Amino acid sequence: MPHHQVVKGIGVDVETRCAHYHSPIDRIAIKFFCCQEYFPCFECHEAIGCGKQKVWPKERFQEKAVLCGTCGYELSVVEYLACASICPSCSSSFNPGCSIHRHLYFE
Repeated sequence: MPHHQVVKGIGVDVETRCAHYHSPIDRIAIKFFCCQEYFPCFECHEAIGCGKQKVWPKERFQEKAVLCGTCGYELSVVEYLACASICPSCSSSFNPGCSIHRHLYFE
């Protein structure tokens, strides 16, 4: 495993891909604000998460909340939103399409 975080979900692989999102560039997991646990996507969290989904409030955007499934680097929300879908640590590409779901994770 390239990282040392537990990532919960359905069919999660070593780079945090899941049954819902599994293209080569689907390689991040999000720490859900409500339960402080990593999941690959909102669908995994809905299926087996805490059942109390809450988004990250803006005043907490400096906290680590996104995990690169390739190298294990943890990005703050600010860092993730500014990274242009490239890991600042290992330069792996992230799925730019994740931005359409931003409202499900971040205020």
